[in-house]
Amino acid sequence: MTIPGPAGDLEAIVEVPGDADAARVAVICHPHPSYGGTMTNKVVHMLARACNEFGVPAVRFNFRGVGASAGSYDEGVGETEDALAVLDWAANRWSGARLWAGGFSFGGAIAIRAAAGRDVRRLITVAPAIDRIAVDDARLPRCPWLIVQGDADELVDAADVQQWAQALPEAPRVAVLNGVEHFFHGRLNDLRHVVVSWLAEQS
Repeated sequence: MTIPGPAGDLEAIVEVPGDADAARVAVICHPHPSYGGTMTNKVVHMLARACNEFGVPAVRFNFRGVGASAGSYDEGVGETEDALAVLDWAANRWSGARLWAGGFSFGGAIAIRAAAGRDVRRLITVAPAIDRIAVDDARLPRCPWLIVQGDADELVDAADVQQWAQALPEAPRVAVLNGVEHFFHGRLNDLRHVVVSWLAEQS
């Protein structure tokens, strides 16, 4: 389907589980558009599936200039606007539902930015690229927040992420997976287990 965005229509996939309670909805952001990131990325898909396990509809979308989405790459600024537009669309589509947000890599950093700008109740970021996309430490989400990071990540430095997270005024939960690299090859089920377990704690 398509969702209206600030630079034109955004291509999206909406997955609504059969037991959806319509009280919550999740928006998931994908990795860097310039390096092949799309809404069909396997980590993004796994995040959507984890939300679906809790009866939560999941909205994946392509940032501007990716797939059939209008516009062109905008250094993270326009992509943050895209994420905010999709969150607003989801809040309108499921009126009164509590918003969740998530993202992987570049999309993780964008999800942090977007969650700070809306009333997001849960945030899940996987290997957030906070060293590539600036996150304003003065404007951070105020909701329960999980960061999942592999300690063998070759693109996002695990030590940097942990140090950054621990220094925040309200530190998020950080789950570090041993021997896991950036794209979670062969470890997607481990990622799913961490996310599902954390969501169960928050329910």
